[in-house]
Amino acid sequence: MSSTVSAYTPVTTSGQITYSGLGNGTDFDALITKLVQVEQGRITTLQTWKQSWVRKQEAFQELNSAMLSLKTTLKGMDTVGEFLVKTTDSTNSLVLSATTGSDALDGSHSITVSRLATAKAMVTQTGYSSADVDINNSASDATFAYVYQGKTYNLSVGANATLTDLASIVNNDANNAGVKASVVYDGSKYYLQMRGMDTGDSASLTIASNTSLTGFTASKFDTITSNASAQIKLDGWPTASNAYISRETNTVTDLVSGLTLNLKSTGTVNITTSTDTDAVRENIQTFVEQMNTVRTLLQDLTKYDSSTEQASLLTGNYGLQLIDTKLKTAVAGKGVGFDYDLDTYSVLAQLGITTDAEEGSDTEGLLIINEDTLSAILASNAAGAAELFAANYVGRSDTSEMALSSYIANTTQCGTYDVSYTTDASGKITGATINGHAAIWHSNSNLITGSHGYDEAGLVIKAIDVTAGTHTGTLSLKQGKTGELVDLLGELTDSTDGPLHILDENYDDITAMIDDKIAFEERRIATYASNLRKRFAKVDSMLSTYNQMQTQLESQISQLQSDS
Repeated sequence: MSSTVSAYTPVTTSGQITYSGLGNGTDFDALITKLVQVEQGRITTLQTWKQSWVRKQEAFQELNSAMLSLKTTLKGMDTVGEFLVKTTDSTNSLVLSATTGSDALDGSHSITVSRLATAKAMVTQTGYSSADVDINNSASDATFAYVYQGKTYNLSVGANATLTDLASIVNNDANNAGVKASVVYDGSKYYLQMRGMDTGDSASLTIASNTSLTGFTASKFDTITSNASAQIKLDGWPTASNAYISRETNTVTDLVSGLTLNLKSTGTVNITTSTDTDAVRENIQTFVEQMNTVRTLLQDLTKYDSSTEQASLLTGNYGLQLIDTKLKTAVAGKGVGFDYDLDTYSVLAQLGITTDAEEGSDTEGLLIINEDTLSAILASNAAGAAELFAANYVGRSDTSEMALSSYIANTTQCGTYDVSYTTDASGKITGATINGHAAIWHSNSNLITGSHGYDEAGLVIKAIDVTAGTHTGTLSLKQGKTGELVDLLGELTDSTDGPLHILDENYDDITAMIDDKIAFEERRIATYASNLRKRFAKVDSMLSTYNQMQTQLESQISQLQSDS
């Protein structure tokens, strides 16, 4: 009797059963491996699923970075001073140079500098052969005192003190308000020099009469320069030949609004201030380019290709739709606090900045600039265009009955406020509301203040018309597009409450849930594989028994045949 069952060798290692093959040709080890691989398909599916969520999270992070970059760019141009670039030229910068602020008006001025502001400087008449020579020959301390800006400073100079010591005593005095002492050398002898650091008539420096240090009393000093204030004329004013405008320093910030004048020498110069329209245009182009960078990213993440019926990674994502809508609304909408009738420009479309709605265009859905429109506006009213971009708490009242008095930045919100107040026959305020909310009023000062908890909190309005009756009006605090978008981007990228952060956290929960499922499947498959090995181990054992029985029977049959 022949058999098709070959000999086999079960192998056991460390409690785990493995198989090298059965006598009938069946490879149990390979069979188990294949069965386990089939089960592991579930893990592969879960891992693929998890990776799709991870890619979405990476897309959120990329979008968040782009929005933060946009916010940083806009933050650098969210004031008129940053957006409306001004330049000022001087016909002689050796006499006077100037820098400009946003409130400087375009135009020219003639400025005459008759005298520069100077500080007091004086030096001792007596020279010494060495800076280390003993200047206090007495056996006790002497006093060196000086008066600076009306205050006397008394210093004690010890016996055997040197010229260098005296300079050090002056400079190291904790009460010193701005006087420097130094040892100067003329090539043969050493002298003490005293110099006030402040210019102008009021910054006087003299040696006090109670000085007892020999050789350093007031009469022993020669004056190098005296205290003096600068003398200037603006466009020939003051008109009298010997009359001048006086300033304590050579840096003048309050003569021409928006200009800082740096006086350098005497003479007459013309300064011309103008708007740098090229720089303003560059700011607008940067605004559009940076906005389009974010819009393009949003489009790429959410688009749907109808021709291939392929969706993008985040097509239909509610959070991105919300962000896209908010950004587009902020860009296209009326500026905060602006008015269609009262403001020359209240929407970007008036400046030639619109969204390309042409289907199939390379710039479809992106901002585009009508260069002809923009150029004409920059040439005629660059300030108006800059205000729409960068106004920051610019107030306006539509009535002469009331006026904006003050506000608290970052507490008072920009916007439009309807104001109403009543006054009695004595001219006292008897009640007031802002946007329908009860406001705080002060009859003595005629001031109305917005209440805490509302957008108008901290807004202070001056009631000008206090005739008996009810007075109404609208006050606005304008905020430009860059500031509005900076605030919006701050909300959208907020690391606690922002939609991207919330989405990211939700997706963290999802990927964690998938990890739990993967871990569960790994445990299940491990148990499944173990059970398979145990079952096939029993089969091995059974086949082994039958194989032994077959061998015994074959042996007995062979024996019987030989006996017969």
